[in-house]
Amino acid sequence: MKTIRLLLLFALGTIPCLAQNNLPGGLSRKLNYGQMVVPYAVQVTFNKTVHIIFPAAVRYVDLGSDRIIAGKADGAENVLRIKAAIENFSGETNFSVITEDGHFYSFNALYSREPEMLNVEMEDLIRQREATNGGREKGSVADVKLPELNDNAPALADLVMRSVYRNNERRIKHLGCKRFGIQMLLKGLYVHDGLYYFHTQVDNSSNVAFNVDFIRFKVVDKKIVKRTAIQETVLNPVRSYNEETVVEGRSTVRTVYVLPKFTIPDDKLLLVELYEKNGGRHQVIRIEGMDLERAKTITKLKTK
Repeated sequence: MKTIRLLLLFALGTIPCLAQNNLPGGLSRKLNYGQMVVPYAVQVTFNKTVHIIFPAAVRYVDLGSDRIIAGKADGAENVLRIKAAIENFSGETNFSVITEDGHFYSFNALYSREPEMLNVEMEDLIRQREATNGGREKGSVADVKLPELNDNAPALADLVMRSVYRNNERRIKHLGCKRFGIQMLLKGLYVHDGLYYFHTQVDNSSNVAFNVDFIRFKVVDKKIVKRTAIQETVLNPVRSYNEETVVEGRSTVRTVYVLPKFTIPDDKLLLVELYEKNGGRHQVIRIEGMDLERAKTITKLKTK
């Protein structure tokens, strides 16, 4: 009995010892440095603004403290301006940025009366480091998943778009529109991981440039009864590759658009409308539900 009591006391005595290890939520596994996104060092000041230019539009910004303030530059979605909110603050703080191309950046901010750099171009900096290290520097930038891409990383969607573009295969030969020397074709329709990839081509056989106003994807009723409201649903592309604003005379432009996967009933159509800015050479492609159902599933990616 004494032996049993001693064992029970010993077991109970170990409980306070475990609590003193200061492990959050009990036992935890320590993170290693290979899992860390290494922050970039940025100097900020009170009387001047530092501008950081990213390769894509800024989607999200989080500041580590109220010692700094930040915001997107007016008229430039990919430029973040940042400065000190408190003059001569001591120590350092941090901030994080997520861009529309799905990249996560981390920064440490330190106060300096005269910052070494007032304008920082992140794309050039990243390319320089890639050239030095023979590829993307590990831990310098992380990829995040975006809901509009069916929780895929944008890097994967970009890879699929480039693959479709470089293959340049015309799988569809019955969907297109030709008016006033402009021809728009749907060369291919692909599906991958919950996303549609529309491969379009615009041929300008005239001598007059075609200035693109906008492209619109919308689902409409096949038969529209007079004096009734037109039922239509506009679908916005979530990504595009090689989207140009001008198709010069005697030239061709191909583009890949990404839309979340959807289906349409037999009594509706998908219209792809391309509008000319300050002109009337608009193009419309009518796509049936069966065409969507025949979209090719991508299994192999061609990147070279």
